[in-house]
Amino acid sequence: MVRRHYSLPSLNALAAFEAAARHLSLTRAAVELNVTPGAVSKQVKMLEEEIGRPLFVRLHRALELTPEGEIVARSLRDGFERISDTLQQVSRRNALRSVSIGSTMAVAQLWLIPRLGGFWDANPDIVIDHMISDRTQDLHRPDLDLRIRYGDGSWPGEVSTRLFGDRIIAVASPAFQARHKVKSVKEMATLPLLSVEGVDWSWTTWAEFLHESGASHRRLNIRRFNSYVIALQAAQSGQGVALGWLSLIKPLIARKALVQVTATEIVAPRSFYVTWRADRQLTREAEILRDWLVAQAA
Repeated sequence: MVRRHYSLPSLNALAAFEAAARHLSLTRAAVELNVTPGAVSKQVKMLEEEIGRPLFVRLHRALELTPEGEIVARSLRDGFERISDTLQQVSRRNALRSVSIGSTMAVAQLWLIPRLGGFWDANPDIVIDHMISDRTQDLHRPDLDLRIRYGDGSWPGEVSTRLFGDRIIAVASPAFQARHKVKSVKEMATLPLLSVEGVDWSWTTWAEFLHESGASHRRLNIRRFNSYVIALQAAQSGQGVALGWLSLIKPLIARKALVQVTATEIVAPRSFYVTWRADRQLTREAEILRDWLVAQAA
């Protein structure tokens, strides 16, 4: 047997385990690696045999990392991220100046993209690569320079700069409002309420909005979505009332695609931030885009 210089197991096995540990799923790891779940399972078992320790506790349709698995997964994640950073830096040396940014679909469509023309006019030599996803785990990709996030400003391993706070109102289509003339939040609570749930629980729910408004209601007619953009589309088509973050929906109100249902509004409990990794210095291009975002928010 040829002796490996670094005394490492198979790199395929390490990659398979790292993906499975990150997703806690053989199936999702297989999709990422473009192989079958059986192939991932085989590679993980080979790694466990070579190490001589179990790395996963295999439950019914679920995986949990053992203490040894946590240690190995953390080391692999840090190592792969450093390798990725190095390769990105080398590949960019003779390429166009570029910067990558991640955001949700709602932030991209309703706030970021409509403003980017001004950035391109001022910085025609900088290319922006977008990662747009409503899956919070997608925004943790190590190759992203910047992220626009909604929260309290505190994320492990990230530096953040506040862009803006917000206010939340209830909105619906003009036709829906004409059919359902309500005079109070309490009356509105009986209408079909369009709710975004299960993707990012930092977003205010209808129960929280009504409680803050002093109109708590036990039985709500909730229609659930896993995308804020789709929930707003449903509201525009007259399917119910949605919660509207004013910084995002101002253009929709301006062109009367949506109207405010009652005068009630609450202060959003969280704010929008631009964030970046604390363990990696921003490129000059990323600093330019970050500073431009802060200026736009101001």
